[in-house]
Amino acid sequence: MFELLNLKVNEEKRKEVAKYAKERGIRIPTLAQMKDPSKIPADVKEKLKTVGLWDVNPLNLYRVSWKNEPKAEGGLYQDLPNYVEIPSVVSGVKSKILFMSGKYFPTGCHKVGASFACLVPRLVTGQFDPKTQEAVWPSTGNYCRGGAFNAALLGCKSIAILPESMSRERFDWLEELIKTYGGEIFATSGSESNVKEIYDKTWELIDERGDGVVIFNQFAELGNHLWHYEVTGEAMNDLFLSYKAKNDKANFFGVNLNSGSGGSLGAGDKIKDLHPNAKITVSEALQCPTLLDNGFGDHRIEGIGDKHIPWVHNVKNSNLVTAIDDEDAVSFFRILNDPLGHDYFRSLGVDEDTIDKFKYIGISGAANIISCIKTAKYFETTENDIFVTVGTDSAEMYQSRLEEYNAERGALDAKQVEIDHNVHVLGLKTDNMLELRYTDKKRIHNLKYYTWVEQQGKTAEELNAQWYDYDNYWTKLHTMGPEFDRVINEFNALIDEM
Repeated sequence: MFELLNLKVNEEKRKEVAKYAKERGIRIPTLAQMKDPSKIPADVKEKLKTVGLWDVNPLNLYRVSWKNEPKAEGGLYQDLPNYVEIPSVVSGVKSKILFMSGKYFPTGCHKVGASFACLVPRLVTGQFDPKTQEAVWPSTGNYCRGGAFNAALLGCKSIAILPESMSRERFDWLEELIKTYGGEIFATSGSESNVKEIYDKTWELIDERGDGVVIFNQFAELGNHLWHYEVTGEAMNDLFLSYKAKNDKANFFGVNLNSGSGGSLGAGDKIKDLHPNAKITVSEALQCPTLLDNGFGDHRIEGIGDKHIPWVHNVKNSNLVTAIDDEDAVSFFRILNDPLGHDYFRSLGVDEDTIDKFKYIGISGAANIISCIKTAKYFETTENDIFVTVGTDSAEMYQSRLEEYNAERGALDAKQVEIDHNVHVLGLKTDNMLELRYTDKKRIHNLKYYTWVEQQGKTAEELNAQWYDYDNYWTKLHTMGPEFDRVINEFNALIDEM
């Protein structure tokens, strides 16, 4: 039997870490509180009224939630996640596309949740000592930002690893945080496609520093999958139910998500448990079509590391692959975030509130919406069918990219906006897609061997368990939320006793 989440307690170390947490005024929220903020203690909510969303304050651990109010300062919670419904005049399809935004998480990105779920099990069990060990965050950008933020709350030094070609905003933010709270940044060669180079750097650090570093690898840590299963999946379902209350014929058709670290696909597993007919569509860049045809390459859809299959991706539960041309994603992103694009959408009848929320959509978010559109066209879905997708971050992280595009291509004019919308959105076709048969899924799953068994120290036995022992692997993992919360509650109780 394989250990899915290591929740074994080192009693002596846990007491030391709890003492340290008490000195820093830290308490750890549970998954149950992240899903349902009404369970957060009243005194925490009162204190949050004076805390900024991005403040490095331990109270902001209680803002690791999709349901934060859209406020930079002092916001509390709301019933539904922040989202934008993509109008049919924008998407060109009848179905509703609901886009949940990571903009109002601390750091402006939902990866702060994934990093929380990788860090916390080892923290609250005494397996990680923030006083003496450094936390290493291998990433294509946003995850190491979330990890560095969570580590800073603990007074722990971080080592951020990300490709050198990621957006300037990511590096600027990290440099400021690490300058203040300690740590290092390593920019590895290449782009978001160059994940192996990131892994190579983690092994180099282990060889150099031994037990002084702990690697929190989002691509391999099953806590990432579980956090999205519990928290993101529940938020998606709450959003769907709000539409179902208005239209009893509403049908949760599917979840469309970039492959990335594979963690957010755990939300699709939750949706399929709640709505068995729903489909999970996995997206990637056409310029690096790993799932579609074992391919490789470079692309411009920032933040979705590829050229491999993440260990935490439950491939057997996926239904469809869409390979998104990065020119479609970039062009769509530009017109959604340009004043002339806003004027054009107004002329189509899009309301001001929706246009204002286009700022929720970054480059990978635009790719997710395109995936929804292609899937809707492929299955010829109707106005009663609903797709839910997410934006890891928002346009805020890509303003320098907009400047670069304008410098390279020239500023958009009204005619080019209309052309880009018609070519790169309304003109999307059902090419570069694959509806997955059993054998297709197994082919994709088998690609894990070359990264994880040959290179990263996993075993073929566990790889086979993911496929052949599904209930004792994925189904069991999906039941571990209460146990995850139990060790958090024990840790908080230990703090209270001191």
